[in-house]
Amino acid sequence: MLELGLKDKVAIITGGSDGLGRAGAQRLAAEGAKVAIAARRADHLEHAAEDIRAATGGDVLAVPTDVTQADQCERLVQAVLKRWGRVDILLNNAGTSAAAAFADVSDEAWQADWELKVMGAVRMCRLVIPPMRRQRDGRIVNITTVSGKAPKGKGVPTSVSRAAGINLTKSLANEYAADNVRVNTICIGLVRSAQIDRMAQGGDLEAHYARLARERVPLGRVAQAAEFADLFAFLVSDRASYITGTAINFDGGGGATV
Repeated sequence: MLELGLKDKVAIITGGSDGLGRAGAQRLAAEGAKVAIAARRADHLEHAAEDIRAATGGDVLAVPTDVTQADQCERLVQAVLKRWGRVDILLNNAGTSAAAAFADVSDEAWQADWELKVMGAVRMCRLVIPPMRRQRDGRIVNITTVSGKAPKGKGVPTSVSRAAGINLTKSLANEYAADNVRVNTICIGLVRSAQIDRMAQGGDLEAHYARLARERVPLGRVAQAAEFADLFAFLVSDRASYITGTAINFDGGGGATV
């Protein structure tokens, strides 16, 4: 078994009640990390925390947070510092799918997407980097998409905000490498999630995923969130101590770029 060195590390995961965030939280908790999960729906978030505790026996804190609100981001980080005294890992995962034709996207939709996906990550990084620099150890992973590297038509505003997230990742990685704060991004392709489930519109879910895999994924299947969690856990582990400033495609070969 590959020892990841995550026992007693302290992690904050936004968008932690479902999908990628929840899978990442459960993977870290199983490795012995202390994990704070954040999302907007308080009841749903606490249920997720209870399930992760039951599955792993881990120390899991649920902090309802809207990352578009600076004061709520600060409250989240302060709650983690008060409880555990440090922050070692941040996963910026808050976000929703927003893809449309350019002419159909209003100013309000552009602004909402930017606030959630870009400024949410900026706010969280701004808060956790100072304690990470003081302890000379930090690991940040930003969730973006393969469309942030190679956008197709009718993919805005997400393709634009995700491109900004990739740029933010590289900028922070270069600036804080000397402080041993590593920053990477995982560029997501297709992963089984509630958002993609809804695209089936009540039809045969497995047939829906089979069609998506056939049309868009060279490996011929859509990923499981647990597979993402394995990659995330590795990137924030001691085993990945020489990896920073990377944008890793998690897409089954479906992206147009390496």
